[in-house]
Amino acid sequence: MTIKPLGDRVVLKSVESEETTKSGIVLPGSAQEKPQVAEVVEVGPGGMVDGKEIKMEVKKKDRVIYSKYAGTDVKIDGVEYVIVRQGDILAVVK
Repeated sequence: MTIKPLGDRVVLKSVESEETTKSGIVLPGSAQEKPQVAEVVEVGPGGMVDGKEIKMEVKKKDRVIYSKYAGTDVKIDGVEYVIVRQGDILAVVK
């Protein structure tokens, strides 16, 4: 199953990372706070949204930082995604 976002929405998949504390304890992704770095999986078409012309600035496979409480969490085929508006994406990580 695939997700095709509408308007200025973007589908993100969180980037899992292990983090080591100062004392050397490795924290798996599930023990950490919800990551705000994600990979763009799918991008909506943009166009006229709420009476404004929206040009999509992100593309598939971009790594982005998004607002902490933004979006809607969705689980499809056992994979968790977040659907956010492009305005909730704060930066592209290079």
